[in-house]
Amino acid sequence: MKRICLLLIIATLITACSKTDKNIDNNGDEDNKEIPRLDEEHLVEEEELDDIKKMIDSMTLDEKIGQLLIIGLDGPKVDEHIERMVKDYKIGGFILFKHNIVDEEQALSLLNSLKSLNSQNPIPLFLSIDEEGGRVSRLPNSFTKLPPAEKVGRRGDKAISLEYGTIIGKRVKALGFNVNFAPVLDVNSNPNNPVIGDRAFGSDKSKVITHGLRVMEGIKEEGILAVVKHFPGHGDTHIDSHIELPIIEKELDELKELELTPFKEAIKKGVDGIMVAHILFPKLDSEYPSTLSNKIIEGLLRNELGFEGLIFSDDMTMGAIVENFSIEEAAVKFLKAGGDVLLICHGYENHLKVIERIKEEILEGRLTEEEIDEKTYRIIKTKKKYGFEDNIIDKIDLELLNSKSKKLLDRIDKKVNP
Repeated sequence: MKRICLLLIIATLITACSKTDKNIDNNGDEDNKEIPRLDEEHLVEEEELDDIKKMIDSMTLDEKIGQLLIIGLDGPKVDEHIERMVKDYKIGGFILFKHNIVDEEQALSLLNSLKSLNSQNPIPLFLSIDEEGGRVSRLPNSFTKLPPAEKVGRRGDKAISLEYGTIIGKRVKALGFNVNFAPVLDVNSNPNNPVIGDRAFGSDKSKVITHGLRVMEGIKEEGILAVVKHFPGHGDTHIDSHIELPIIEKELDELKELELTPFKEAIKKGVDGIMVAHILFPKLDSEYPSTLSNKIIEGLLRNELGFEGLIFSDDMTMGAIVENFSIEEAAVKFLKAGGDVLLICHGYENHLKVIERIKEEILEGRLTEEEIDEKTYRIIKTKKKYGFEDNIIDKIDLELLNSKSKKLLDRIDKKVNP
């Protein structure tokens, strides 16, 4: 036993000496640069996390609730309601659609206005958009149109898929957006699907994984939060959830074989945002659609798949929800199920209904402030991770962006080599 201990001590001394040698240069002088230690890195991270906790402790309940919402605007400019939502409710962010965007200058000005309104809030805004390419594009018509995901998947070139994501990221970033609800990771397995179709990278899960994740990485490389969708999978529906509630009669094992695989791989690759779809999966939860289901959000996505990032709802004003629930009831159920960020895209009255109902639930003890703090923590942590700031952007180089887009189109069409 003594001999073993002696050998261990000698080995430790040898290791220590070898580490010291690495800090000595050719002249025998010690290198002045300190080697970062793992425990020091953890201390820095812990300090940042403590700062978030201190920030949350200083926030009012109204300010915390505000962070849980991303809301839509009625028109192409800031109005009194939007000013109130920023200044009084410290709303977490905004989403823009085609009806909010006239051209690139107006879009830039609108986003700058929102940032300026939020300048007194230490927490920056989520400024979001659905920019997938193809038919789901909210950018002005002056931007060169990109092909749908299906064409990118069919091209089958990983480098092109990465560049496709990078260009999408550059385009939205140039206007001032910092969140993109893309790419679609649904497997288009149902040819009668009215809502996914060519928005998917293909009907084969390996193609969706290979090219969808490259696009996600490209978007992230530009400092944009890529929110993949539509968990647990919208590819095998024959009903559009914008209109009514789709139902998928699949067992969990079947979903694990197909629909869930792209999301599992995205989680492994470090995705920071996942959007949950409005779909009823009776074999998983016979009562609530996935957006409102604790079994699907907390049980499957959080616990079984191990996702620790932000969970976003799909738009809570879609037919699948409002035809079956009141919007305020659905919003609370989403939060109780484990979701973090609510998308309330249409109807100014809905913003206030949801905020007031969430506050009521907390004050009456049906939803705890500790739960709200956890969600707020994840939101602020993500905004800090990406370095989001409400910086004003003076101009956009549309010519350069379109030039890059056209070069990519040539590569996709095989007119030029990479």
